[in-house]
Amino acid sequence: MNAAQLALDLQYRPAFELDAFLVSGSNADAIAWLDKWPDWPASGLAINGPAGCGKTHLAHVWAEVASARIVAAADLAEMDIPSLATGPVAVEDSDRGIDEETLLHLYNLLRENDQYLLITGATPPSRWNLALPDLISRLKALPSVSVGAPDDGLLAGVLKKQFDDRQLPVTDEVVQYLVARMHRSFKAAALIVTGMDRAALAARRRITVPLAAKVLEQIEAEN
Repeated sequence: MNAAQLALDLQYRPAFELDAFLVSGSNADAIAWLDKWPDWPASGLAINGPAGCGKTHLAHVWAEVASARIVAAADLAEMDIPSLATGPVAVEDSDRGIDEETLLHLYNLLRENDQYLLITGATPPSRWNLALPDLISRLKALPSVSVGAPDDGLLAGVLKKQFDDRQLPVTDEVVQYLVARMHRSFKAAALIVTGMDRAALAARRRITVPLAAKVLEQIEAEN
């Protein structure tokens, strides 16, 4: 066997608890809207932002508070909508192709049942390529809030959180090194932490700045 330890793809549990969520200028408006629930001025809320900005985490935060179900937009057409609409629902990636009749049906049933809809996408609903006039008008009536790319403080906090999720000890020096050089997204943070976890396990070494530099170089080469 190779001297390097075999790095197995073990499952780990990301922490989505409310007290684990980090607030900065990039997501403060969205979190303020979540804090207003259930006193929203409409039957739902639309959250938009680039990939890796934290929309999924926000959906989990709201689902925890509202006891909502989270579903992927691509799966919606195969679901039992009347059953789904008996409680709050978060629909993710709604701008990546969705069955418009199904979403409209879900929205109408949620309103009839005095329930709420949270939808996420890369852009606001007003920019989606929709054809159904009734769905367009309903989505336009929803308040819409944007989540921006994370700032330095938020990136540092996200990296520390993801290292903690994997129970990996890491120094502030390593975190600051990564923040100064990484792509500014939560997706990049996840790739980096995953890469460093595997590299540290394979090499049987602790996480250091040289290891961080090696992992960053590998990620840049692969992407």
